[in-house]
Amino acid sequence: MQPARSPDLARLPEFEKAVLRVQKLSLWYGANQALYDVDLEVPERKITALIGPSGCGKSTLLRCINRMHDLVDGVRVEGEIVFHDRNIFAHDVDVFALRRRIGMVFQKSNPFPKSIYENVAYGSRIHGLGGRAQLDEIVEKSLVRAGLFDEVKDRLHASALGLSGGQQQRLCIARAIAVEPEVILLDEPCSALDPIATQKIEELMQELKERYTIVIVTHNMQQAARASDYTAFMYLGKLVEFGETGEIFVKPRVRATEDYIRGRFG
Repeated sequence: MQPARSPDLARLPEFEKAVLRVQKLSLWYGANQALYDVDLEVPERKITALIGPSGCGKSTLLRCINRMHDLVDGVRVEGEIVFHDRNIFAHDVDVFALRRRIGMVFQKSNPFPKSIYENVAYGSRIHGLGGRAQLDEIVEKSLVRAGLFDEVKDRLHASALGLSGGQQQRLCIARAIAVEPEVILLDEPCSALDPIATQKIEELMQELKERYTIVIVTHNMQQAARASDYTAFMYLGKLVEFGETGEIFVKPRVRATEDYIRGRFG
């Protein structure tokens, strides 16, 4: 199956502001093409879910948004991702500064082998933000926003590796937001979590979207339906359909989207 789509399916309604615009993005790992002419507008302070079967390119697209693909040998990219009217692939873009503004949380929680406090303070330290009093404030505020402070406030200087899986994932979110990004990328953040921890992450996302733009890759269609405002369906490296989540799940416009959502393949 090679689903086609109309270019207008990648656009936001006029009442939404796009903070990111993916334009004709193609990507190759060596000779293997993983993305094909992807167009996508990401709305400000909303949750956008990327769904599709394994290997469809959704995590690859997510990692392009803050240039994580730079860390992989043999990658070639064509097209643009425009963030605040500037192509992030321009040669003079400061990638370090870009990743501060567009943070990322990975599928497997990856706390540093440091204290809870030092995990959250890490980004602020390397960016040279403030002394101890300011760091204390940043750490507490970030943990509060991540819904974790009350659970760890009495052991901030204990190892982060002693936290549960769900707590570790919220700690990684706290670490990402401590440097005040504008966009948070979440790559299947609940795939290794139990239902209770998953619910906490989903509730946290709803709170965070009041301040941040969120893009989440999820293999769980129920999670996309519950948690996101907009959904993009990808298949074979192409963006097949994009729209408001309620419309995508109730009345998709492309047959391939409907087949995937109804479980006919994938």
